[in-house]
Amino acid sequence: MAIKKIKNNVFNVGVDHWDREVFDSLIPLPDGTSYNSYIVKGSEKTALIDTVDEIKEHLLRKDLQALGIEKIDYIIANHAEQDHSGCIPAVLKMFPRSKIVTNAKCKGMLIDLLHVSETDFIVIGDGEELDLGGKTLKFILTPWVHWPETMSTYLKEDKILFSCDFFGSHLATSDTFVSDEGKTLLDAKRYYAEIMMPFRKIVAKDVAKIEQYDIEMIAPSHGPVYDNPQMIIDAYKEWTSDDVKNIVLLLYISMHSSTERIAEYMIDSLVDNGIEVKPFNVLKADIGQIAMAMVDACTVVLASPMVLAGAHPGMVSVAHLANALRPKVKNAAIVGSYGWGGNMVEQLKSVIPNLKVNLFEPVLIKGLPREEDYKRLDTLIGEIKKKHEEICNK
Repeated sequence: MAIKKIKNNVFNVGVDHWDREVFDSLIPLPDGTSYNSYIVKGSEKTALIDTVDEIKEHLLRKDLQALGIEKIDYIIANHAEQDHSGCIPAVLKMFPRSKIVTNAKCKGMLIDLLHVSETDFIVIGDGEELDLGGKTLKFILTPWVHWPETMSTYLKEDKILFSCDFFGSHLATSDTFVSDEGKTLLDAKRYYAEIMMPFRKIVAKDVAKIEQYDIEMIAPSHGPVYDNPQMIIDAYKEWTSDDVKNIVLLLYISMHSSTERIAEYMIDSLVDNGIEVKPFNVLKADIGQIAMAMVDACTVVLASPMVLAGAHPGMVSVAHLANALRPKVKNAAIVGSYGWGGNMVEQLKSVIPNLKVNLFEPVLIKGLPREEDYKRLDTLIGEIKKKHEEICNK
């Protein structure tokens, strides 16, 4: 990443990781990612806000040298996760007089994760400030976006919120600022769905907390800088609200076409009843796309064949994902096919205790669907429509 000027004496010296494909050995990255690291130069002191992933240390070092940074007084650690903290030991070696500025909880995690010395820290509390000389940093504790120690840093004079993962998007881009709002919002929604959604209620409180500040820019540690910050703030307020949309998320797996026929019939019938459907073949789908659909859906349908008297392992896996992400979905249905019987319904119900949903009467079909089976599906679809009219038309 070339050095990107944000404002006078404020620079992004981070790194774009264009070809990274997976994060945390779990999350697909169709657009790569970035690790943003910001230099703030005051008349007396210089601060580095977050670092980059350890594997890109050489590029951070190159940018600091190219910018002519001769000293770093403070390393602001908004978050202990290694894609932001990984180069702290290297920066301490480059600038041995620098101090890590963070909160007490983050300090403990950084000592465990990086084995830095206890003497390297300045511990701050919520609302404390640090004067760099004409540039004042104010620290705002924003826990659970998405770890318990996370915080944001507000540059008072320039009205910039350095939010780390909060409001981020896995997006490698040569743009300094958001240039394509639609594209950035999609990447930010994917990021929210995969990382922030399990903590939705707490995230909503953190959004309200940062709204007390006069913010002209939001500079996250993944993705471009928002020079229209209200765009992403409004999106987060919508995503974290209790409101759902007239959408059915239909997750299906089929082995010998029986469940596929059930899924196809439900898709067509739901659409005919004025309901948007987002169907995913679980064995082929990008889990990020599934997570994004969970953000807004009113109902989720799990459609699976039985394997050895239980749900297909792929369906158990995606049900476990839904349970971990804790979407605000209001209803759920279990449908599928079987050959000789089993316990799929109780099994799947036991996997999703975090989903506080109305569970419709299951529809399990022996073999290929017959006319009477389609009538049972019609009854289910009618119940889904009724619930959507009650919930989504408020």
